[in-house]
Amino acid sequence: MHKAERAIIMGAGMGTRLRPATDNLPKPLVRVNGVRIIDTVIGALRANGIREIHIVTGYRAEAWQELLKDDPDLDLIYNPYYAERNNISSMYEAREYLHSCICVDGDNLIYRPEILMPEFEFSGYAGIPARGQTDEWLMVADENRMVQYTTKGGREGWQLFGVCHLSEEDGLRLRGFLEEEYVRNRRYDIYWDDVAMFLHREAFRFQVHPIQWGDIQEIDSFEELCELDPGYLRK
Repeated sequence: MHKAERAIIMGAGMGTRLRPATDNLPKPLVRVNGVRIIDTVIGALRANGIREIHIVTGYRAEAWQELLKDDPDLDLIYNPYYAERNNISSMYEAREYLHSCICVDGDNLIYRPEILMPEFEFSGYAGIPARGQTDEWLMVADENRMVQYTTKGGREGWQLFGVCHLSEEDGLRLRGFLEEEYVRNRRYDIYWDDVAMFLHREAFRFQVHPIQWGDIQEIDSFEELCELDPGYLRK
């Protein structure tokens, strides 16, 4: 068994799909029924004993300082390229912390903290069996081991959610590939997940980490935000 000693939270994006709620705030700092999205992530990590937490910021970076008033132990890492490059730039800024790590998107509402438990057998991504046709990223697995990935959706497989557990070895390996692709090959337009999923897939033995519907939720639009929190309709 491996054990995550730290976490990297991705929070640099502009959250354009949630405008106007994100006109002046990063998406993870948006409140849903009075609770900031990021608080559900940090709370779940803390509940699982993970004290070392690094948050990559970018858009409206000054707003993140508010978090430090409640939790001064958080480490904020600024990505100066958040607006012009894809999120590989954010993970590159945090690459020294990838070993024995949980990487999680900061705009996920975490309803069941157990999905961020630090103990795990194999590196891999959280996934939920697809419900019919979906446009989301899918993982196709053989006996829980990923063997194929698609960004074009489909009907069969595991819908990927933004939670990735990395062992010490896989984290260090991924760091090397990130540096290769980002610095030497200047791949600025890809997701960091592409490095492990597609460009260097054979170097990793990732498995699906099964979770259930209702454990986690990403809000993809302002309309979805209003459904969860009708208070936004009155603003």
